[in-house]
Amino acid sequence: MNLFRLFGPTKTLIKQTPTRAICTTNKLNLFHEKDDRGGYPTRPLPPFNERMSLGWSELKKEVKIWCGEVKELLDGDPIRAWRPGETDIAWRFKSEDSLDKWIVTSDSDHNEGSSHCTLERNMYGNAVFSGHISLQVPKDGQVKRAGYCNIKTMRARKSFKRATYLNWIPYNTMVMKVKGDGRTYLLSISTRGFYDITWNDVYNYQLYTRGGPYWQIAKIPFSKFFFSAKGRIQDKQFPITLDKVASFGITAQDRHGGDFKLEIDYIGLEYDPKHVEEFAYEEYKMETGIVD
Repeated sequence: MNLFRLFGPTKTLIKQTPTRAICTTNKLNLFHEKDDRGGYPTRPLPPFNERMSLGWSELKKEVKIWCGEVKELLDGDPIRAWRPGETDIAWRFKSEDSLDKWIVTSDSDHNEGSSHCTLERNMYGNAVFSGHISLQVPKDGQVKRAGYCNIKTMRARKSFKRATYLNWIPYNTMVMKVKGDGRTYLLSISTRGFYDITWNDVYNYQLYTRGGPYWQIAKIPFSKFFFSAKGRIQDKQFPITLDKVASFGITAQDRHGGDFKLEIDYIGLEYDPKHVEEFAYEEYKMETGIVD
């Protein structure tokens, strides 16, 4: 085959580097970014000896997790033995390391406000999400509103830091045993996809709490969660893709500010056979050019 005739103008390039002649276009990551930070400055790497020591300790942990996955795969029944009316606990806080699976953030962490919060275990083995919401807006000319605190579970992962999803297909209801302060908290279920355009896809619902010393058990069907992105409710609504759940979060945010406190016993999942609603919100399609 005459390569010069096949590739025409690239004759010189082919003659010098014939093995790279077919790939003459640079790789363009226009739709997907592998790094979440998208080119933001990164911290310098620690010394080589320190990295080797840390890597060896992490290797032991990951091998242990991998062995557990293999054992679960061999012993597990492909037919899930869930029963209607029984609550499967997803998160509880009885152990000391249970809080390691959660991330605590507020607007002050991003220089966008003065709110602060903590997530701690009390003497009864429950998680206490508490802090102070400040509505004071920084005088930077950019931030228009302030005042939020948030806790969120870390991204679900398998062994060797492989990202995965939580599979909630067998369930249709979220169950929470909480002791509130009368405030309304925002529940968030993230279904972060592969492409960066879907990284901010979140489903939300309001958790209404009552004050006082008594516990309440809130049962919220997944069909009641509405679709939003970047904090805005979307015109087009879709049900949750329950086998693609990336994380779950709780946000304290309102127009009043002040101290808040939410005590959590457990967060679980349940299948309610009496709940047959697929999606609570209208799914409509407008003409082209009116709503994208």
